[in-house]
Amino acid sequence: MSQAEQAETEAAPPRTQKAPPRPNPLWTLSLFRSELAITFRRWRTLALLAVLAAVPIVVGIAVKIETSDGSSAAGGGPGGGGGGGGGPAFISQISNNGLFLVFTALAATLPFFLPMAIGVIAGDAIAGESSAGTLRYLLVAPAGRTRLLLTKYATTLTFCLVATLVVAISALTVGAFLFPLGDLMTISGTSISFAEGLGRALLIALVVAASLIGVAALGLFISTLTSSGIAAMATTVGLLITVQILDQIPQLSALQPYFFSHYWLSFADLMREPVYWDDLVKNLGIQALYAAVFGAAAWARFTTKDITA
Repeated sequence: MSQAEQAETEAAPPRTQKAPPRPNPLWTLSLFRSELAITFRRWRTLALLAVLAAVPIVVGIAVKIETSDGSSAAGGGPGGGGGGGGGPAFISQISNNGLFLVFTALAATLPFFLPMAIGVIAGDAIAGESSAGTLRYLLVAPAGRTRLLLTKYATTLTFCLVATLVVAISALTVGAFLFPLGDLMTISGTSISFAEGLGRALLIALVVAASLIGVAALGLFISTLTSSGIAAMATTVGLLITVQILDQIPQLSALQPYFFSHYWLSFADLMREPVYWDDLVKNLGIQALYAAVFGAAAWARFTTKDITA
């Protein structure tokens, strides 16, 4: 190399490394749609939704058989609410109005079936990709760990809504087929129209779905701690069962209001006239707190995790 060429090379400005391309919103939306398609095409997901849809059918047929045998399932206004029950009392009204099967089915599935299904989906979100060896390839795409984690959480929240609506729609269909429909009586003893009752049923389904966002965040956090999807799912479901057992021990009454499941059945207060909002607001506040805490923990863990598989 001549002295002139060497001088020209030294005078040239150093080359700067190009920053990796940032994903545009359309790419992020495409990733979300892809995650939804993958999640809802799995046989495991379809099986979970089928089990949830079967619960109202079983309850409706059982009540129909009981009332057909001459046993009185009616009588007594629906009671409960807040952190208590509401489900068994709603059962007593199903034979009078099939719309009550929606409330009963949600009360029956919320303590175990719905959160178990959410725990399976959330627990498998990251750990399942890691165990299958596809997590590293997802991160090669211009998504980034934060965007991928948010997409996984959004997919889980979508499943929360879909699973809840599956229960509600199945219950409404079975209730309309087996029992009469019409004006219904609220917990407070006032009568509301069927249209208003249908609106409250939709609102209750949305509240139930929102009651699961804390579980979704918890499951997602656990999913970032392990590379085994089965272990993450089992741990999440185990914690769900443990917390609900602890929620029934009187000696832990001081801690129970902070359990994510304590106010789950407060949706029954939407069937009062006027609506009692205290426990409903507490429930949504607890869910938001769990979502913030475990969502932040999942982000901190996932963004620093060594992805080697």
